[in-house]
Parts: sequence; structure tokens; C-alpha cells
Amino acid sequence: MLSLTPAAADQILNSARESGMEHTALRIVAQRKSDGAIEYGMGFDDTGREDDLAFKSEGVQLVVDPLCVDLMKNAVLDYVEFEPGEFRFIFLNPNDPHYRPPEDSGPSS
Repeated sequence: MLSLTPAAADQILNSARESGMEHTALRIVAQRKSDGAIEYGMGFDDTGREDDLAFKSEGVQLVVDPLCVDLMKNAVLDYVEFEPGEFRFIFLNPNDPHYRPPEDSGPSS
């Protein structure tokens, strides 16, 4: 299932605190586009649905519609700086045909 990096979790928890949504789950949705790519959406959701899959990652309560589960299997949500001062959430998802794994900048073994 989907997991969060510590950077993504910190940003989500900070946003939840700032907006008074500390005890509200983050809903993440995914759908496949016509070219095979996966499109995502997310937002705090205090309504919940009976068939939702609910779980925690890095201390963040997440909810996902069962129809989205296969699209997000082994995906990671990260929060990265693209340009100085420009941060964005990104999904690293091996289920997306356009996904390219990040290059390992560490020493090779």
C-alpha cells in the first residue's frame, strides 16, 4: 500500500494543525488516465465511507477508496524541493508507466 516519507508526513501534519484538521484523515485518490499515467488527488476528509481502507503511515491517518488500492500498491508520497523555496508533493509509483525511479546518489555497493 501507499506509504509516506517523513518529509511528506511532516508537511501533512503541519497543514492539518494550521487548518484545525489534526484529527482528520487524509484521503488520497488515484485514477488511470487514457495514456496509462496515474492522476492523484488528496485532501482532508472528515466524512469517511464505510468501505474505505484506513491505515497510518508515518503517524498520518490515511483513507483510500478500495477502487484505488491497486493503483497505489508500493507507491510513496514524498515532499521535495524542486527549485529553491519551491516544494511539492510527488508520488513515486511503480504502477505508473511514466514512473522513473530516482537515481541513487549514495555510494554503490
